[in-house]
Amino acid sequence: MPTAEKTLFRWPIRIYYEDTDAGGIVYHSNYLKYFERARTEMLRVIGVSQEVLLQQELGFVVRHMDIDFLQGAKLDQELTVLTHISQIKRASLDFCQEIVNLEGRVLCKATVKVACINTAKMRPQAIPSFMITELS
Repeated sequence: MPTAEKTLFRWPIRIYYEDTDAGGIVYHSNYLKYFERARTEMLRVIGVSQEVLLQQELGFVVRHMDIDFLQGAKLDQELTVLTHISQIKRASLDFCQEIVNLEGRVLCKATVKVACINTAKMRPQAIPSFMITELS
């Protein structure tokens, strides 16, 4: 993951009962939720909430994801989702994301390509220039 601190977004999470399986380990699909929340909060920080996107009939949809589950997280652990935009294109963003424990050990990592779409037409649309400026 790139280390440029100004472009690295950090989102803290804690593991609750609802996140775990019968063995007390985070159920694998929940990592996708954590990654999604971190991407959403990263956009919110630059002033792009889901409400703002909906008002402009814009949305971001996951087009592709590669994910590696390296070590399980457990009940009540405090973790951090690290998020970095690795590439900005006309109508898509590539994210590199990691979930780390308090010691900095990577538990799960993913690369995610999201496409910008017009939600009324369900077709690709260019990312608004104000967003590209804030994300660059």
